[in-house]
Amino acid sequence: MAGRPRGIDDAAILRAAVRVMGRTGPARLTLGAVADEVGLVPGTLSQRFGSKRGLLLAVAEHGVRELAELPARVRAEHPSPLAALAALTAGAWDGVTTAEEYAHHLAFLCADLADPEFRRLALASQQAEAAAVRTLLDEAAAAGELHPGTDPARLAPAVQAAVTGAGLLWAVDREGTFAGRRGAALDATLAPYRREETP
Repeated sequence: MAGRPRGIDDAAILRAAVRVMGRTGPARLTLGAVADEVGLVPGTLSQRFGSKRGLLLAVAEHGVRELAELPARVRAEHPSPLAALAALTAGAWDGVTTAEEYAHHLAFLCADLADPEFRRLALASQQAEAAAVRTLLDEAAAAGELHPGTDPARLAPAVQAAVTGAGLLWAVDREGTFAGRRGAALDATLAPYRREETP
């Protein structure tokens, strides 16, 4: 499109919008701030996305795609399904290091729930995460990493709830790190089901 510098693709713009979101939250995010982040003029973003709402919808859609692609990526890097699940837990909110960043992204999610278009994408994101967790637990059971009789279908929602809840608790008490608290919640939830490694 005319006015768009070569070499800056949509994915780079959307990643920049996510970074700006972490600093400002959805209410204070502007096309100008995102344009500055990637070295464009705001008019370029208006041409491409139409409005701030259009940009935020594209950010939400991009998040769904990235979350859907993450399981295959972590699985390729980790032979162990449970190690891949730990990597998935860490990678799902990659880049969040402060409570303020998490609060800003959470504000975006809460705004999503009041808007049918955004809620549809939030639901798709949640479903993609749930499917990934379930798949990795199924693989862990098949690989003998979980005790016989473990039901991945029942364990998967507990894992998702524990990890999500740990992030919320961390945002309030700020003890440790975001990734560390989510990882600890995952370990605690899996502990009764995980088979000990044999020498």
